[in-house]
Amino acid sequence: MGKKGKREKKGKGAEKTAAKMERKVSRRAKKEEEDLEALIAEFQSLDAKKTQVIESSCPPPSPRLNGSLSAHPEKDELVLFGGEYFNGQKTYLYNELYVYNIRKNSWSKVEIPNPPPRRCAHQAAVVPTAGGQLWVFGGEFASPNGEQFYHYKDLWVLHLATKTWEQIKASGGPSGRSGHRMVACKRQLIVFGGFHESARDYIYYNDVYAFNLDSFTWSKLAPSGIGPAPRSGCQMATTPEGSIIIYGGYSKQRIKKDVDKGTLHTDMFLLKTEGAGKEEDKWAWSRLNPSGVKPTPRSGFSVAVGPNNRSLLFGGVHDEEEEESIEGDFFNDIYFYDIGKNRWFPGQLKGPKSEKRKRRRGRQAEAESAGNEEVEKQPPQGPVEIVKEVVAEDGTVMTIKQVISGPAEEETSESEEEEEEDGALGQQVEPCPRSNAMLAVKHGVLYVYGGMFEVGDRQFTLSDLYSIDLHKMEEWKVLVEMDPKAQEWLEESESDEEDDDMEGAEGGEEEEESSEEESEDEGGDEQHPSVQPEEKHADYLARTEQYWIKLARNNMGPDAKEKKVVKVAHAMAKTFYEGSV
Repeated sequence: MGKKGKREKKGKGAEKTAAKMERKVSRRAKKEEEDLEALIAEFQSLDAKKTQVIESSCPPPSPRLNGSLSAHPEKDELVLFGGEYFNGQKTYLYNELYVYNIRKNSWSKVEIPNPPPRRCAHQAAVVPTAGGQLWVFGGEFASPNGEQFYHYKDLWVLHLATKTWEQIKASGGPSGRSGHRMVACKRQLIVFGGFHESARDYIYYNDVYAFNLDSFTWSKLAPSGIGPAPRSGCQMATTPEGSIIIYGGYSKQRIKKDVDKGTLHTDMFLLKTEGAGKEEDKWAWSRLNPSGVKPTPRSGFSVAVGPNNRSLLFGGVHDEEEEESIEGDFFNDIYFYDIGKNRWFPGQLKGPKSEKRKRRRGRQAEAESAGNEEVEKQPPQGPVEIVKEVVAEDGTVMTIKQVISGPAEEETSESEEEEEEDGALGQQVEPCPRSNAMLAVKHGVLYVYGGMFEVGDRQFTLSDLYSIDLHKMEEWKVLVEMDPKAQEWLEESESDEEDDDMEGAEGGEEEEESSEEESEDEGGDEQHPSVQPEEKHADYLARTEQYWIKLARNNMGPDAKEKKVVKVAHAMAKTFYEGSV
């Protein structure tokens, strides 16, 4: 048999294997999903008791990841829906709806009758129709112990003007999945990829579906050409011409019994249509080879569409497998992809203009006093690894390695070099490295909410909110600080697994109320020493060091080594200082 025949036979074999795996996953998942359907139905019966819309001011939402944050098309608001939280023993799923008022920097909770069931890892897309619509598709529900999964294949629309949820029942849509991507493209919703997982098996997808927003019908696309391999968590963006761009993502495959191999994808594809966005249009895949400085390999990154025909990627994690453990390197960098130029470049902070002027004057004075002394030349800037420590209230320390790419190799003017140098000087406030955060862009400003990072086996889930003006790229602004006291972590125990499922999966309101009460109680006992106006970090540490050492020793116990206690105390003080300035 010739090479061509072998390739064709191998291709058909791969298709059969994939089909066989999908049937196998479907059979095993069916039993699990039947068990979870009863739990979901019980939650929905509770939601059905809500008969009117109730909107009330509230504190920032509790920590979560894998929710959706969407910009309102007509108002200066961000809409947060769903998400998950894991405290070491139980998984909590949410279907709450929060609205963030950008101008007032305030949150409100909107309770609407008959919402979608609790979920995470879904997708949401906003269209400006009839005062704004938020479309939600798919996602997953997990059992409280996190070992069973239900994957949704339902489609919902939130009518923002009337504050009503509506389930759209249309046949022929994608199978149940999570980790997929969905974008609004002309008058269609385009869904790509994702995965379906049961307790023992899983399958990743690379299929493409379109939902017509006029006829309310699904169609499965059959693009020509070679497209992306199956994956989840990729970047998906639209071009002004109505084409789709896919970058990166994650997938895994079983190489032998109980052994899986993960793949971080770094390839890029264009899905192009030859028409005006109609169902009968022909679509074709082609591979893209962008120029510039590409993102380092990672999964769990978050995506958004920025101004000036650019899509962006934020954060993520790169897992490094060692002999008996997996260590994750988390990121908090931004990469831009210029759609028109087919070019990647890293986002570089320039620093506030007022600070630039001060530093420039300082440098001029130094140059004048130095006379003809030789000025040392700076070595070319390459990738730099920064090591940070984040400390929880209980003294747990996480070392985070962050790799910052150097600026792209381009000719720069003297003024541009000064700006780059100015941006590197001084400590900038920035979100801590994280994965699975929620992003939204409104008026050219990027908002980053929540997400997670890990310390060994412990997961830190965040509830902070940051923003940065993408036009200026000067500095991050802290809108809601991370509260170390909100970091709850319970060690696994056999007795906890036997707890009532309802208690663990409900999560939402009861958990928030109790955590708020706990925070108030703890906050009333002791307040951290405040940072004085214009006080430098070194001065603050010198003034409060004994306080932080005492706090660290109480958290770590009497057997902790003094050197470790001091290190943790300094890291705690630094975390608090940076969150206060």
